[in-house]
Amino acid sequence: MLRLFSSLVVVFSAAVLLGIAADKTPPKEIVFKATMGNVTFQHAKHIERAKNDCKVCHDKLFQQSAKAPLNFKAGMHKTAEASKTSCAACHVAGGTAFATTGNCTNSKCHVKG
Repeated sequence: MLRLFSSLVVVFSAAVLLGIAADKTPPKEIVFKATMGNVTFQHAKHIERAKNDCKVCHDKLFQQSAKAPLNFKAGMHKTAEASKTSCAACHVAGGTAFATTGNCTNSKCHVKG
């Protein structure tokens, strides 16, 4: 009886851990709705560039929750660039990725239709 109970505890624990791991799978991409055209954030590419280190962005730039508000509002580019927050932590002149300036509607960021 004790062996059966121990086996059930191990199986249940493994199932719980697998369920938790499955919930932590990040989305490959996230689409931000925007009046200037939607922005498709290639999450998988950013994870690859960060060498699977989620702490590069989470939680210092963005909360790591699908339910968390993004606080990504119209007119935020200049503010984010000045403070090097949000996307502008990397996407700013002299940053580690292309600057947002001039990349609005040329398929880098905002895409209409």
